[in-house]
Amino acid sequence: MKSVKDTLLQRRSIRRYERESISAEDMDFIYQAIRNTPTSYNGQQFSVIDVTDQQLKEKLYELTGQKQIKTCNHFLVFCADYNKIRTIANAKKIEMPPFEKTGDGVIVGIVDAALSMMSALTAAEACGLGTCCIGYTRTAAPKEIAQLLQLPQGVFLVCGLAIGVPREQPDLKPKQSTELIIHQNGYQNDSIADLLLKYDKTISEYNNTRSGTKTDNDWAAHIIDYYKIAMDYKMLDALRQQGFDIQS
Repeated sequence: MKSVKDTLLQRRSIRRYERESISAEDMDFIYQAIRNTPTSYNGQQFSVIDVTDQQLKEKLYELTGQKQIKTCNHFLVFCADYNKIRTIANAKKIEMPPFEKTGDGVIVGIVDAALSMMSALTAAEACGLGTCCIGYTRTAAPKEIAQLLQLPQGVFLVCGLAIGVPREQPDLKPKQSTELIIHQNGYQNDSIADLLLKYDKTISEYNNTRSGTKTDNDWAAHIIDYYKIAMDYKMLDALRQQGFDIQS
């Protein structure tokens, strides 16, 4: 088992995996880490679908184009979930407010699902496994993937996590400095431009010199290009389809 320090500070996205299976012991540890995730109100407003069926992984790959989905050993899909609480409310004849139709309700579900994914990622990395978060699972084909995974009303997909025995060890990607991430006693906006330009240059140098495929990408233009593409995603429609028609 890797140390906490190495698990958190040496983490990198792995997109190529061996055919080797993950042990039942390691998967149980990952499941237990997910179960112990801190959540809002202890409401546990999330659920996880563990996709191991190869045909199902192939179908998800066809919809997303993300190869690591079909080559990983376990593909975990993290969802915001209000179906569980509504089910028990009906069983106990408790009037259930439409919390999932509020902005805060959607945020609570996303936060819980994201925290549970980080629990899974950390547990998997501690076991020496490779992981890759795949947000495109959410945006590629929301209606088709919701049907494929049989998501009921009150459940929507937040993110996917590929887990497998790593077949590569890519260079550690540079992250923003602590000065850009950690603000003391309030948001410090005066000095970030120079720090961001310095980081942008660092990313350019990394992309141009890293092992494997090299690119001329900087950080700013590359991320903004992604935002431009994402402007065409119809996520409000996808949320409404699953019963999250935000009213307030």
